[in-house]
Amino acid sequence: MGRVIATVRVINHDDEVLAKRGVIPANKVRQVEVEALVDNGVTMVALPEEMANQLGLETVREVTTRYGNNTKARKRVVGPAHLEIAGRDTYCDVLVESPGTRPLIGQIVLEELDLLVDPKKQALVPNPESPDMPLIEVL
Repeated sequence: MGRVIATVRVINHDDEVLAKRGVIPANKVRQVEVEALVDNGVTMVALPEEMANQLGLETVREVTTRYGNNTKARKRVVGPAHLEIAGRDTYCDVLVESPGTRPLIGQIVLEELDLLVDPKKQALVPNPESPDMPLIEVL
C-alpha cells in the first residue's frame, strides 16, 4: 500500500474561543495547514515542535511514546487543537514530536471522524455507510 497524505488545518482552539468572544480579532487565530501522513498504526495526531510552538498550544501533559524500533521517549502533549480534515472536524490534543518531523494523523482522529484509508485512491474517504457525517459506534 502506498502512503496516504492528507491536507489538515490545525487551529488553536483557545484562540478561536477568544476571537468568538471578541477578545482578539479573527485574523489573529493561530492556525497552520499541513500535508500530514495518515498512519493508522499511530495513536494520536503528532506535529513537529516548531508547528506546535507556532500554534501556541499549551502543554496539557507528558506521555511516554514507543516507536516502531521499540525505543521509548518522553514527549509533551499540547492542546486543545481544532482539526479540519477531509471535510470533517474535531477537537483533540496533539503529541509534540522532534523538530522537522512529518505531521501524522493517527487512529483516534480517524475513528472519531469516521474516515477510512482507501488504498486504491491513496486517500482518506468518508465511511460509505455514513458519507454526510461521522457514524460513531456505541456498542
